[in-house]
Amino acid sequence: MSSPLVMASFLILSTFCTLSAASSIVTHGFGISENNATPEYSTSYLPGVFCDRFYQIWLENIDYADAAKNTDLKWLAEKGTTLTNYFATGHTSEPNYCAAASGDSYGMDNDNFHQIPSNVSTVVDLLNTKGISWAEYQEDIPSVGYEGESFSNKHHDLAYVRKHNPLVLFDSITNNATALKSIKSFSSFEDDLKAQNLPQWAFFTPNMTNDGHDTSLAYGANWMCGFITGLMDNTYFWNNTMILLTFDETETYAEPNRVFSILIGGAIPTHLVGISDHTLYTHYSTISTVSANWGLPSLGRWDCGANIFGPVADMVNHTNCVVDTTNLYLNESLPGPLEALGYSKYRSSWPVPTTDGSCSAGNGILQAVIDAYKGRKPTYNYTTPFPYDTTAGLDLDVTFSCNGTTYVSGVNTSGAIGHAVGVISSKLTNAASNSAWYAESRANPASFLSLAVALGTLLVTSEWSWH
Repeated sequence: MSSPLVMASFLILSTFCTLSAASSIVTHGFGISENNATPEYSTSYLPGVFCDRFYQIWLENIDYADAAKNTDLKWLAEKGTTLTNYFATGHTSEPNYCAAASGDSYGMDNDNFHQIPSNVSTVVDLLNTKGISWAEYQEDIPSVGYEGESFSNKHHDLAYVRKHNPLVLFDSITNNATALKSIKSFSSFEDDLKAQNLPQWAFFTPNMTNDGHDTSLAYGANWMCGFITGLMDNTYFWNNTMILLTFDETETYAEPNRVFSILIGGAIPTHLVGISDHTLYTHYSTISTVSANWGLPSLGRWDCGANIFGPVADMVNHTNCVVDTTNLYLNESLPGPLEALGYSKYRSSWPVPTTDGSCSAGNGILQAVIDAYKGRKPTYNYTTPFPYDTTAGLDLDVTFSCNGTTYVSGVNTSGAIGHAVGVISSKLTNAASNSAWYAESRANPASFLSLAVALGTLLVTSEWSWH
């Protein structure tokens, strides 16, 4: 049993972390529960081939080079493995959270209030095939399973936002009352930890202050360092747990979407502590890694070919693809129906996943995906380690080698590569350059909104917040 004093460590900064953030930082406590709703306490114990728990904690919008210089993140990196070629998958924020939950972002280039149809499967569907427990811990979420767009409390003008909550985007979750009970607050995390009822998979989202979105890299990194160091001595939490510390996206949209990332936790063996792994990983690797660790199927989307985090890949004798990232950007969602701002391209049809093949994890495709899409041609070549689209001209001419064969994306890669029919530059305009249009929209959102209204386009957003 952990000591009753362990939880007190969350309420002060660890002495290992710097005070590099604003001097007003004095605590790093849990979110405050706003009502008496009862969360779900679902636990399981199915040992993984490498780790028994996999958790993710995301910060916001920082370029790799800036994060790599931060003192707190460097200290954390010394305690784990730095992933030097970990890429986010699009812009703005929400597409990345969506991608990590379902293996695609469906053209999303915005932070709108999306409700993704229930026939789109998520990582939860994979976990459910073996009864592996899961939860989301959303700091300052006002109630269990809250579906609203945002929430402010007496501590923060904007504390919780839906766009940083990956699973609430999906109807398969929100239409399931039991599943909603597993979307909980940081207060529930404290309760679960004390009761030793932690799930095996969890996604943590700090509030808009602690994730650095409304503050700074220094503030967010300092919070992260304090949060993690407060857990290191809790053997129940730490042992056999692998935690991904990462960012949703870069701040500079025109640059490669490479984000500073660390694998840390008690599951990381000594020989992997303090080193760097230069393998290409993406947000989709979080799903392929979970599939490989617990022997689960794939969603048949971009998780199918995604590289698996090295320690897990080694345990299942999987050889990751070697990717030359010189020409890799991953800074734009591939075309799809959720495009709204003109940064991505619009395609009216939802992408069709693959229903064949073993995928990176070697366990085939989720049966529900096969049942829903069997006989239909997949939209993309989902066996590649990163997304690309020849029709839209995205991430082409990237050289990679898999199992002894060298490919160049869009040149000698096989499989379906995207439909030409129905692709336009934007719902808003066919004339402007997407990048220029989006840059202007970020610089002058009021003018952009006026123009959108003039064009007869209603943008369903509640705030002009671009990350």
